[in-house]
Amino acid sequence: MASKPSIPKGTRDFSPAEVAKRQYIIQTIKSNFEKFGFQPIETPSFENSETLMGKYGEEGDRLIFKILNSGDYLAKANATHLEAKDSTKLTSSISEKALRYDLTVPFARYVVQHQNEIEFPFKRYQIQPVWRADRPQKGRFREFFQCDADVVGSKSLWQEVELVQLYDTVFTTLGLNGVTVKINNRKILSGIAEVIGASDKLIDFTVALDKLDKIGEDGVKKEMIEKGISEAAIVKVQPLFNFTGSISEKIEKLSQLLAASEEGMKGVEELRFICDNVTNLGLTTAILDLDVTLARGLNYYTGAIFEVAAPKGVAMGSIGGGGRYDDLTGIFGLKNMSGVGISFGLDRIYLVIEELGLFPETVTASSKALFVNYGDAEAFYALQAIKKLRASGIKVELYPDKAKVAKQFQHADKRNIPFAVIVGGEEMSSNTFSLKNLVSGEQITMDFESLKNALI
Repeated sequence: MASKPSIPKGTRDFSPAEVAKRQYIIQTIKSNFEKFGFQPIETPSFENSETLMGKYGEEGDRLIFKILNSGDYLAKANATHLEAKDSTKLTSSISEKALRYDLTVPFARYVVQHQNEIEFPFKRYQIQPVWRADRPQKGRFREFFQCDADVVGSKSLWQEVELVQLYDTVFTTLGLNGVTVKINNRKILSGIAEVIGASDKLIDFTVALDKLDKIGEDGVKKEMIEKGISEAAIVKVQPLFNFTGSISEKIEKLSQLLAASEEGMKGVEELRFICDNVTNLGLTTAILDLDVTLARGLNYYTGAIFEVAAPKGVAMGSIGGGGRYDDLTGIFGLKNMSGVGISFGLDRIYLVIEELGLFPETVTASSKALFVNYGDAEAFYALQAIKKLRASGIKVELYPDKAKVAKQFQHADKRNIPFAVIVGGEEMSSNTFSLKNLVSGEQITMDFESLKNALI
């Protein structure tokens, strides 16, 4: 007996209705990307392992899906590592490629590889799937889409100001009012680490701090101690665990805390510029908030960091994020190429919109009318009209088989098709069509132009 088919954990099939809803979100994001001047590119679903490894920190590297080499992948395996069952060291000899973990690193690779063809500053957007060997849970999948917008080749902080506006515009268009765009700066985190005497533990410090909303203050302190950060340093950082007030008040507090750090003060001034200008320009429905615990434990952010939280009352992780990465293309040999970008988490955005009931009814609308099939002659007559209706942008279809009319009506009902068009011998002889409203039961005979106007 054949086993029941299944799909890997962390992946999903999508029904026609789900695909329509996803395309609605993607189209909304895409149209706003283009309004803000971003151009589309696409990159391969897998990259050379060396392109991806070492770019996301230790935790990120563990979550990259490695692809076994084609053919006898053990033929070139290091015998010593194979004998010792050292999977970490063995991997490099049996896997030369990996599925992309995000779209930012492949974009950096693209910029370096095509630098002579690109006009800088280069504003690109990319909407493609990525893969992470993460533990599946609500809103977290192993295969999911990212929708990224990046600008490379400009250090101007006006880009950050525009990216906050882009977040606001997209989420407002989707009806997701009240999202919080959290902002911080890696220079501030570096400054804090410097002030408390833990500069050599910057990554450990930021990774732990980034988990404050997940494991709480005690959990963060415990992790910091485990990573070798002294208790004296943790005492100095205590004010960060209860950092309240308006954005301007928080910036003033940071100015005092980081007065002795040149790097930290650079971060403060960058934040002040971005936040002041966003505030003065105004946001439509989004809320800007300075979150000093926001770290996004990725190695490549060097300036502003963004993360978007769903509207209050919705239990969901971040639905967007990004930041400034001055050094990213440098690792591929292209120096002094600053970039900044943001990402929209399509799958989580979908879940939030679904939970709040914000999808417009028209999103999942199927065909407007089903033409009833009475036989070959009637079907040909119907298809002539269908061809002209489709040319006018109207979604219509013919039931393919000559079946009982009741069965054809039932099919339309299950497909949520609101109208049936009846074309029997009488309609053919008078060159008319009978339009039946499948909700009210009302039926009217009319010519083609009237039919077209009724279905628009």
